[in-house]
Amino acid sequence: MPRRGGSDHGSENQELVGTFETLRDEGEHFVHVKLWQKAIDSFTRAIEMNPEEKKCYVTRSKCWLQLGNAENALTDAEEALRQDKEYIPGLYQKAEAMYQLGDFETSLVFFHRGHKLRPELQEFRLGIQKAQEAINNSIGKPDSVKLTADGDLTYFYKQEEDEKAKAKKAKAKKTGGTYGKPGAKKETAKERQKPQASGDQKTIKQLLGELYGDKDFLEKLLSEDSLTSDNNPTNKDIREKIYDGLEYLHARADFWRQQKPMYARKRDKAKQRQSAKARNQDPTSYLLRCLEDIDDDQSKERYEESLQKAKKTLKTVENMNEDQLQNKAEILANIHSQIGNAYLELGKYNESLKHHEEDLKISKENDLEDARSRALDNLGRVHARKGNFDKAIEVWEEKLPMSKSPLESTWLYHEIGRCYLELQRYQDARDFGEKAIQAAKEAEDDGWQLHASVLVAQSEVKLGDLQSAAESFERSLDIAKKLNDGPAESAIKKAMEEVNSRIVQGVKEGDDKDDDDDKGSVKSDKDRKGATSQQASGKGKEEGEEEGQKS
Repeated sequence: MPRRGGSDHGSENQELVGTFETLRDEGEHFVHVKLWQKAIDSFTRAIEMNPEEKKCYVTRSKCWLQLGNAENALTDAEEALRQDKEYIPGLYQKAEAMYQLGDFETSLVFFHRGHKLRPELQEFRLGIQKAQEAINNSIGKPDSVKLTADGDLTYFYKQEEDEKAKAKKAKAKKTGGTYGKPGAKKETAKERQKPQASGDQKTIKQLLGELYGDKDFLEKLLSEDSLTSDNNPTNKDIREKIYDGLEYLHARADFWRQQKPMYARKRDKAKQRQSAKARNQDPTSYLLRCLEDIDDDQSKERYEESLQKAKKTLKTVENMNEDQLQNKAEILANIHSQIGNAYLELGKYNESLKHHEEDLKISKENDLEDARSRALDNLGRVHARKGNFDKAIEVWEEKLPMSKSPLESTWLYHEIGRCYLELQRYQDARDFGEKAIQAAKEAEDDGWQLHASVLVAQSEVKLGDLQSAAESFERSLDIAKKLNDGPAESAIKKAMEEVNSRIVQGVKEGDDKDDDDDKGSVKSDKDRKGATSQQASGKGKEEGEEEGQKS
């Protein structure tokens, strides 16, 4: 029998691998479903177990950017670069963080640095382009820079007036004191044209937000006949001011066009809620803002508040007809999904299931493929959280054919395999682990290959196939080394030592059993020989007695 102490030690080592992987996988899953705050929490706990895991820092940095916290995103990116100053994902994340902080020059430097190391990556080329455009939109191109006259320049103005007076006298002498043809000098002057915006008005309106009202006002003011018909100095000065304002607004629209959609959403959230009249005029926009507010509350773990808002919004949508809200079914499905997620985090699993099942029902009835995929994903999470792993497997297997990428298939196979492991169906867990490995290879994702390989190894340990488990851990170790994942290497090595120890212990016990069998055989031979001797002795005794009787 294996030693009990060694077995417990090995279980702890395998649990260590599984726990770290589980946290990291959980974080990746939350990133996939865009639950940024929960992803940050998972990665934070994973980093506490493995402070040298630079990939976790980079992924957490991405999550911080999605929540608009560029400062924390920069901190994580710099920590990843502290571990490896030429770490490509770290360079890209620092460039993105600096860009969103408005430090476009530093952002451009790091985009260039990454491009120098990996010129084939399109992300760095696009980053260089957008950073350069942001700089131009912010400060203007060199030929657009105008000097301003600030401060006390009285002396220079006096000189300028004297020069003008002298020139006027000289011109009067030359022309005999008569005026030339009116407007003859102005023929060479280039009239300033009205600034034109790039892009359609709908896009510009979305980009400018509240500032679009200012743009509309300036354009209407510019169209006034009283302003355009009379070319007196006052009207001309007003037109110049209007042109300046329009150019500024167009530059802002171009700048915001370079930003991610997150910025537009944040500006929308900063607006006040529309009045009841405005809500009736544009119910779709109002409801979309409500959904974004609910998502924002959930990302900040304000689940009770998000639940109340979602219930109120649900009642509003249910009272609308199809004419008022053309995409009513899609919005209803989304709200049920939000309510289900809120109940899940509040620990009310039955209520959560009810709303996620309603989400699934609506999506099936209206052929909403993305909503259906989302509903199945969430239902699997609820069942797994309840410990109903059979049901989680059932819904996730229904979702499998809807997978749109090898990476999505990878985490589905992995999660299903984990459920089978919990159900002690170790052969099924191993099979799905193997499928996850193949999908991860197709996705060219070494991290998921590591997770799936460890799942296979753990399943093989439970199956008692220690030799195969040792080989699977060996493959996991090779991948961990490739990823420079030091803590994972250490945990896997310890698990391998325990598996190898159990293999050796099993061989030793087998040898001891063989020795015992050999000894038993020798003893049996001796017993047989003793019995034969006794029989021979008895036979001799009988023969002796017979001889005595004859005598």
